[in-house]
Amino acid sequence: MNQVKIKMQTIKFKYAILGVTLLAITGCSVDETQTVANFNSIILADEFDADGVPNNSIWSYNIGTGTDGWGNNELQYYTDRTENVKVENGSLRITARKENFNGALYTSARVLTRGLFEQTYGRYEARIQLPYGKGIWPAFWLLGADEEEVWPQKGEIDIMEFRGQEPTKVLGSVHGPGYSAGEAITKSYSLENDRFDTDFHIFGIEWGPEYINFYVDDVLYNQITPDDVPGEWVFDKPFYILMNVAVGGSFVGSPNSETVFPQTMVVDYVRVYSNDN
Repeated sequence: MNQVKIKMQTIKFKYAILGVTLLAITGCSVDETQTVANFNSIILADEFDADGVPNNSIWSYNIGTGTDGWGNNELQYYTDRTENVKVENGSLRITARKENFNGALYTSARVLTRGLFEQTYGRYEARIQLPYGKGIWPAFWLLGADEEEVWPQKGEIDIMEFRGQEPTKVLGSVHGPGYSAGEAITKSYSLENDRFDTDFHIFGIEWGPEYINFYVDDVLYNQITPDDVPGEWVFDKPFYILMNVAVGGSFVGSPNSETVFPQTMVVDYVRVYSNDN
């Protein structure tokens, strides 16, 4: 926990100078005078310190294929097997494999906090090393927890999505009524002289009433507000966390002969902070 406190002091210092330097650093058209909240109180932290299966007080699983409700023409079968998801050496490891399983050609895993941790607003972040290869689609994201609503009315916040064939670029997006799927409000962030599959990077959002700020390694690269979406703003209610590695689908296309399996997304930690303002 001392490491968290030290880290947050560093983050607060970075944010204090961010309004002056943001446009020069990122080239994003983000308002220099925006209010950046203080997210210092940690309310969820999984450091993945205990080897074995993910902590069942935080994480559950989706099981099955895209035909079981999540679509996108994905090719994997999601399991809860240790071959696809486990905690090892201080990290959560979600692994996509090429294998015949229950009628699918690939297996992988998707973990989620639905019914276990659901929160409105806050800073959500994870330190992740991403997998690589055409047709590999890892994501760290949030879905609206209101089970009476259907997607996209319930809302979706993609903190990080990654096309495995584009190892220097990630995307942050929101989906809602009138701006979903290919019409999502999205922006990319690219590394210079580096790749997301060769080292760990921190992906996060800071989310409050009427704004969602997107970060990579504490660099703010996008802000989305109600003025930026063409439909209803549906981000003022509890959301839950999901992490997964999909294979194939409309967003990334299918793997090809150069895609190497297995591919693993390695998650060092997941943390959520509340707004102390």
